[in-house]
Amino acid sequence: QVQLVESGGGFVPAGGSLRLPCAASGRTPRNYAMAWFRQAPGKEREFVAAINWSGSSTSYVDSVKGRFTISRDSAKNMVYLQMNSLKLEDTAVYYCAASRYATVTTSDRTYDSWGQGTEVTVSS
Repeated sequence: QVQLVESGGGFVPAGGSLRLPCAASGRTPRNYAMAWFRQAPGKEREFVAAINWSGSSTSYVDSVKGRFTISRDSAKNMVYLQMNSLKLEDTAVYYCAASRYATVTTSDRTYDSWGQGTEVTVSS
């Protein structure tokens, strides 16, 4: 298991930016893909972005492409989600997750470690 702690959530006006850090510890997190998921009120959890073990490959849900960037600093066991041009529909609790695999996957069933979540609220 990997222990994950997210931070950086808060209130932001539409069009603004936020950066969500995720600190990882435990089972060598640098060997595994990492991802961000989100869950909006009344909706199911959805995949947002993922990055492979080396940082050389990423994947994004279509709705955030061009606006969000996932990155990792393996030396510090950190993963980041930079969110720009935020929209009202980005309002959700954002979760950091660690995969059982080194390559990028988008299914939450392939992620076995989860953080507690950090809430992002985008206001008009």
